[in-house]
Amino acid sequence: MTEITTLGELKKSKYQSKSIKDELRDNLIQKIRNKETTFEGVHGYENTVIPELERAILSRHNINLLGLRGQAKTRLARLMLNLLDEHIPLVEGSEINDDPFNPISRYAKELIAEKGDDTPITWLHRSERFAEKLATPDVTVADLIGDVDPIKAANLKLSYADDRVIHYGMIPRANRCIFVINELPDLQARIQVALFNILQEGDIQIRGFKLRLPLDVQFIFTANPEDYTNRGSIVTPLKDRIGSQILTHYPTDIETARLITEQEAKLVESQKENVMVPDLARDLLEQIVFEARESEFIDSKSGVSARLSITALENLLSTAERRALRSGDEKTTLRMSDFVGIIPSITGKVELVYEGEQEGAAMVAYNLIGEAVKSLFPEFFPAIEKLKKQQEETPYDPIVSWFFNQKDGFELLDDVRDKEYKNLLDAISPLNDLLAEHQSKLKKEDSYFVKEFVLWALVEFKQLSKFRFTEGIQFQDPYGSYISGI
Repeated sequence: MTEITTLGELKKSKYQSKSIKDELRDNLIQKIRNKETTFEGVHGYENTVIPELERAILSRHNINLLGLRGQAKTRLARLMLNLLDEHIPLVEGSEINDDPFNPISRYAKELIAEKGDDTPITWLHRSERFAEKLATPDVTVADLIGDVDPIKAANLKLSYADDRVIHYGMIPRANRCIFVINELPDLQARIQVALFNILQEGDIQIRGFKLRLPLDVQFIFTANPEDYTNRGSIVTPLKDRIGSQILTHYPTDIETARLITEQEAKLVESQKENVMVPDLARDLLEQIVFEARESEFIDSKSGVSARLSITALENLLSTAERRALRSGDEKTTLRMSDFVGIIPSITGKVELVYEGEQEGAAMVAYNLIGEAVKSLFPEFFPAIEKLKKQQEETPYDPIVSWFFNQKDGFELLDDVRDKEYKNLLDAISPLNDLLAEHQSKLKKEDSYFVKEFVLWALVEFKQLSKFRFTEGIQFQDPYGSYISGI
């Protein structure tokens, strides 16, 4: 079809034009019938958001995606491009993508009236049918809808009463396209009001010109619930004109969260090859994000973006990679102590409440790591009760006794080579016994991370104490904290 270059040829081809909403609807119907994935690469929404989005498309609605930051709202909008026809014809030279069979601009109508079937047409690929605007305080009606262009009027020697002096804004230029306005509540109320007619009646108003342009646009808006109370709001008549409002959400389980993180993290191939990441480390990373969303020190209304775990994974591998480079190891395995390297990824992505500010961002981040360790530990080892009967033995007593006998404590330096690191952990014989009894099927390469994980967990459950110093971490029996000052 793209070889067709004139209106006459297009008529002979029996091509039938349709609105963008019908395109989306028809192609979605086809995908559903063929059992194809409609929104590739979006995980955790299979039974919640995506069915609602599909229903909105089938209903030919404009859509508002409402959710906290980092919930794939913009990605969903961009993936709707895959539901468009691969190419559509338009009148060549048209500013607003005029349909040759249904021209709406003065330029296209006059050109077709003059040249008839010889009217030149061109083809627009679906990748070019996406326009996006972030709502910022400086956005104007002229930006979105259009304004009179005095330079054009002067060059063409036209009166301001002539509609040819109009310079079209982003929305008319997105005719027959998907148009996304991100963070809609940040758009000033008077600008939102200017969208009323476009959404409902399909016409636009520019500087008093009486234009009737039935624009064919699929609108998608994104908004954060926090915006309704803090920075701005969506005016009620505009909300009324948006067909479907769909609530997005964060992943509800660690498996889905891991899938998203591993898909989105931008890792260098050498990092993947040279840094071995145990499964427990990946679960722990996601658990930290889950803890952040429940933390009393973090503003839950602001949300904790999925970008936190993505950048944290990148930082985590870089921490291990840097250690290996400094110590001269060609390959290395991730360590529990490497999680200290993700603190910068956390502090920049969470909004602290007053108590969190008092605690300090770095300390809140460090505590989140501890809380995540505490939450995951019972899934792998027997639970540690807060209170126990006198003389009652636990599986962890031999480990605590071992540390009690270490007068100078037990140190794990950050940059120690892998061989020495493993020897240090192997020297804690009760740890070996604990893993042999409760994690007998554990891979050898994962065992050292798990051993250090157990030490961190015993600290969180007040069985051991931990002291962070410049070069590494020192573990002691609980009474060692009086010496170290922790």
